[in-house]
Amino acid sequence: MRRLLSAVFSLAVLAAITAAGVFYYGQTRFDAPGPARQALEIEIPAGSGLNAIAARLEREGAIESGDIFRYATRFKQAERGLQAGEYEIPPAASMADILALLQSGKTIERRVTIPEGFTSAQIVATLNAAQNLDGEITTVPAEGSLAPETYFYRKGETREAVIARMRAAQTAIIDELWATRAPDLPFDTKEEALILASIVEKETGIGSERAHVAGVFVNRLRKKMRLQTDPTVIYGVTKGQGMDRPITRSDLKDDNPYNTYLIPALPPGPIAHPGRAAIEATLNPKETNDLYFVADGTGGHAFAKTLAEHNRNVAKWRKIERERAN
Repeated sequence: MRRLLSAVFSLAVLAAITAAGVFYYGQTRFDAPGPARQALEIEIPAGSGLNAIAARLEREGAIESGDIFRYATRFKQAERGLQAGEYEIPPAASMADILALLQSGKTIERRVTIPEGFTSAQIVATLNAAQNLDGEITTVPAEGSLAPETYFYRKGETREAVIARMRAAQTAIIDELWATRAPDLPFDTKEEALILASIVEKETGIGSERAHVAGVFVNRLRKKMRLQTDPTVIYGVTKGQGMDRPITRSDLKDDNPYNTYLIPALPPGPIAHPGRAAIEATLNPKETNDLYFVADGTGGHAFAKTLAEHNRNVAKWRKIERERAN
């Protein structure tokens, strides 16, 4: 009986030692640097179980043993905390590092930047060229309805979903700024504000000038003067595709509803997607008596109250153009 008890005790001790050894080995391997020699991008599909995740990590070369990753994850009761998505696995990341990454949900964030003043055609082209977005844009968004800024997206997100986020952002901006608009503006609706803001956006990229340019246009609208702004002419002629040549006299005479050299009011719609700063400047324009502006050769504009003063500024600009052409 004593021999039997001794043998059982010895076996138990041996089993305990073996289990401890196995645990120590597994923990050591779990914490050891992984086999990846360079960063890996690995996608964990939604609905993947632990077995599938461990197998994928091993197959992609992120870990040496799917079994150890699986057992350790279950031992730590972390199986339900793993999140789907596309992850960047750092070089030599341990299984412990990878488990923490999958628990964090810090997936790869891709981005697309829409510059201020882009037209709908340009935005559609940009989104169509963006990698790892799904689907097609079935309807070209209304001009002026999208907020130009940088958007982050995950692999597999649809282009229409990004468009929807851009539209919601622009709606939020115009709603917020409309509530703080200056009194007695010569337009009554948010749509008209976006129309004028898109013109301001295309006329100047200098932040300090936006409110001044807006002030000139507001003054002209109040006096029932034609806006006579080249960007509207370009939009009307090219339908938002952009012009790679100088404006001609025939362009200025082109009979389209966007030609503000002919129509005595705002065009029927925005000519681009204005950013927040242009919208804010339009809704709170500078108080000025100026009615004209023209390029001054430095990237900015020379403003004028009278036509005579404006003509002198135009003459200076034409001289600069001629000198640059020589």
